[in-house]
Amino acid sequence: MKKFSILAVAITAVMAFGGCAPSKVEMDYGTSYKLAKYNQILNPDAEKNLKPVEGMDGKAANAAVEKYQKGFERTAPQPTFTFSIGGAGNSAGTGQ
Repeated sequence: MKKFSILAVAITAVMAFGGCAPSKVEMDYGTSYKLAKYNQILNPDAEKNLKPVEGMDGKAANAAVEKYQKGFERTAPQPTFTFSIGGAGNSAGTGQ
């Protein structure tokens, strides 16, 4: 009985203190805010740059946007097949 109570206390302690470790979300919390702040400090006049963004032509950009938007469309679920071996009417092992 003494071993059982010691084991129960140990398991309870592990469960109680196991949730105290920082999670990935907590470690990355605020990263996007900090990056935006640092980029504004690095180039505070970025809003005055009215040059068009270069790097993708219109067709490639349009195709990328369409592919992105199609990713949110719901598709019909694939049919599932269930094979039943035996069943509720199976009298195996009952002696009948």
